[in-house]
Amino acid sequence: MGSSNLSRRTFLGAAGATAALTTLTWTPAFTVSPAEADTPAPPSFPSGISVYQQAWSNWSGEIAVSPTWTCAPSTPADVVTLANWANAQGWKLRARGMGHGWSPLLEPNGATGNILLVDTTQHLTAVTVNGGSSPSVTAQAGITMLNLMTALENAGYGMTNTPAPGDLSLGGVLAIDGHGSSVPASGESNTAGHTFGSVSNLVISLTAVVWDSGAGAYVLKTFQRNNPDIGAFLVHVGRAFITEATLRVGANVRLRCQSTYTTNVNTLFAPPASAGSNSFAALVNQSGRVETIWFPFTTVPWLKVWSVTPRKPLFSKEVDSPFPFSFADSVTPDESSLISQIVSGDVSVTPTFENLEMSIVGSGLIVTGTWDIWGWAKNTQLYVKPTTLRVTANGYAILCARSDVQRVVSEFYSYLNGALNTYKARGQYPMNGPWEVRVTGLDNPADSGVAGAVQPLLSALRPRPDHPNWDTAVWMDLLTIPGTPQSQQFYRETEQWVLGNYTGSYAAVRPEWSKGWAYSGTAAWADPTILGSTIPAAYRAGQPSGSNWDTALSILDRYDPNRVYSNSFLDGLLP
Repeated sequence: MGSSNLSRRTFLGAAGATAALTTLTWTPAFTVSPAEADTPAPPSFPSGISVYQQAWSNWSGEIAVSPTWTCAPSTPADVVTLANWANAQGWKLRARGMGHGWSPLLEPNGATGNILLVDTTQHLTAVTVNGGSSPSVTAQAGITMLNLMTALENAGYGMTNTPAPGDLSLGGVLAIDGHGSSVPASGESNTAGHTFGSVSNLVISLTAVVWDSGAGAYVLKTFQRNNPDIGAFLVHVGRAFITEATLRVGANVRLRCQSTYTTNVNTLFAPPASAGSNSFAALVNQSGRVETIWFPFTTVPWLKVWSVTPRKPLFSKEVDSPFPFSFADSVTPDESSLISQIVSGDVSVTPTFENLEMSIVGSGLIVTGTWDIWGWAKNTQLYVKPTTLRVTANGYAILCARSDVQRVVSEFYSYLNGALNTYKARGQYPMNGPWEVRVTGLDNPADSGVAGAVQPLLSALRPRPDHPNWDTAVWMDLLTIPGTPQSQQFYRETEQWVLGNYTGSYAAVRPEWSKGWAYSGTAAWADPTILGSTIPAAYRAGQPSGSNWDTALSILDRYDPNRVYSNSFLDGLLP
């Protein structure tokens, strides 16, 4: 639920050597100049752009690249210079945002070679809110979602669907179809400038550094939303370099967020035939905005329900800043002790740890008075801070009809509860974090307000024309401490069950790009069948032959034929 100095991964040493994993989060090392480095500096590096070495790790600490040459361009023109330099020298450019992700889209663990990380967050952070009858926001890729949404709020605008962390870069969110948790409540319709799909679905135009065959060089190019080629850039999974985007926005709203921990998990995820007014689907129908966090071996989940509420309810607590759940951003001595035992191999304390986590939620909501809060949208939508406990997570989007949402979550709960109890009977506990459930709509290009708008080809929320009744995505994440015994085996078994259960005319599965998938049984992102067949098939199924997975790969290759924006993992996933 949180982190402390006891749970911090540090990177030490002038060459960026990685400290031993004694804890669960990290801080980057100081920078090392070319003169101080133990390895040769990038050759003929462009003058006017400083280059340095710095260690890098992803959110969970499972992927570490150290030491790595890094730079921070001041302008989009600098990125053009870097791309042409990299192409001439045989180097790779990897756009680095906040590093808040799990999958090896930036780089796989231990990557070596001619790799230059390009930090967009230091200088490429400009933002301009454009008012008028069709308001929008133009922002550079390195801006954080917190700063972007703050700028929007100050101008009277907001977003319906946005991820919970504030420390995500806009470029990172667009790369992996970042989303929130919202669908229309019963009787609710979408309002102008908003979407129930991904943040990528709000893009009006974007600018990328791409190969120009006529010029024989990389150049800046702006793609409008009705340009067929933009479909591959709206969600590019790391195979492009976006410098700026303009997104449609709408009027800001006040949201009420009510947190409870009294609904029994069997009631919330009951089979459809016995589901009542407190079932997950019923709550979704009532408010449209629901998230559940269930810690296994507990009886009640942390249930969050948001509702559009223009005026402050009498007993709600007004919040004028984000991240209201402060109890989720620190670790108690009891938590630290149990985490240490689990990391050391004593997984038998897992049920105790899970119940402690849920008790902290219950007491934290009371002590902080945050069980019923109200304020501008971002102040209830953003609630994950960088100090939150960093665990690993798998992630899938289950596409289905709205009427099947309860069936989807009920079946998953039944599987999960049964599987974990089977492991428990063997004295094994492969999962020691929560199961998180969110629900969104799909990407409707019309939400952008652009005539002839193109769909994001690689978005998990792209509609299936062959199943027009599929209008909803249920997002499932299972969290656990990295390195937990049997976790990789458990993740593989879960993935195979998910792929086998949500099929046919009922539902379909797509990976959540930023999370874990393609489990081999010993590692994530490692099963060759899922990487080479299952995932591409998920983006071909039901789509026109000229607008699918293969189309996206062809477009990305055309604008980066030299694969400057790739890595060894992406060369296999997106060949």
